[in-house]
Amino acid sequence: MVADNLATDERATTRIRLDIAYDGAGFKGWTKQPGLRTVQGELETALATIFSRSSHPPTLTVAGRTDAGVHAIGQVAHVDLGDEELGSLARPRGKASAALESFDAAATLAQRLNGILGLDSDIHISRATVAAEGFDARFSAIWRRYEYRVADASGPRNPLERNRTLWYPATLDIDRMNRAAESLLGLHDWAAYCKPREGATTIRTLQDFSWTRGSDGVLVAHVKADAFCHSMVRSLVGATISAGERKLEVARLAAVRDELERTSEFKVVPAKGLVLMEVGYPPDAELAARALQTRARRPAIDAME
Repeated sequence: MVADNLATDERATTRIRLDIAYDGAGFKGWTKQPGLRTVQGELETALATIFSRSSHPPTLTVAGRTDAGVHAIGQVAHVDLGDEELGSLARPRGKASAALESFDAAATLAQRLNGILGLDSDIHISRATVAAEGFDARFSAIWRRYEYRVADASGPRNPLERNRTLWYPATLDIDRMNRAAESLLGLHDWAAYCKPREGATTIRTLQDFSWTRGSDGVLVAHVKADAFCHSMVRSLVGATISAGERKLEVARLAAVRDELERTSEFKVVPAKGLVLMEVGYPPDAELAARALQTRARRPAIDAME
């Protein structure tokens, strides 16, 4: 059954969760910006086309605002649709308003969005569902998980993967990189590893950080936290690469973090190797409480990379 949520304008709405994948190479990030091609901009333009007669053009709320060039396989967003929008989805399929309870509005919305985006689009809606009561794509999330791919001097140079893999001109010591990564885990202030944003906190819990070398020889960083501040993952990857190349001592990475100041001792790696893999949420019964808790604890939360 379609579940109603209360939007900020007090209309009765149905909240739809969208799971989204995109190749970030052609975008100036997620967030809509005048005159620039962004993921949010493309999707909201498609929504405006679908709901061209709506008096309230739908907008998206996203789990994490990825930066320019960052890719995603498991991005999550939500959109609130009123009865007017739901009815416009149903009518082309011959559905009457009274039949909305059995009508799969979410699946139809995903189909329409993908149709407008096109078969060769660099954005794809991989799944759409009616959200559980209390779900908020941004504030209900309990973690975000990223991967970053690096082909070092001992790895392959596959031109087909060049837009999502950093080619690094040195052989890296993965054992040193993992020791450095492990030393950074926990709840800390990450100001030294984030680009500052006015009013945004830099306190985060780094839940997992490790490196593996795949069967193809490519090094992959696995990074998971409750949220990320601007450029945090790429800074962490850059710092551990420096440790793997023996340009930094392993212990230096935690020391830099605790100094709370940006440093030039390592480079922030390019965005192209970074992929948002997954966003985690609590059980449905805990979604609303999690959203309230997150808003109260970090009113200026800026979950992005």
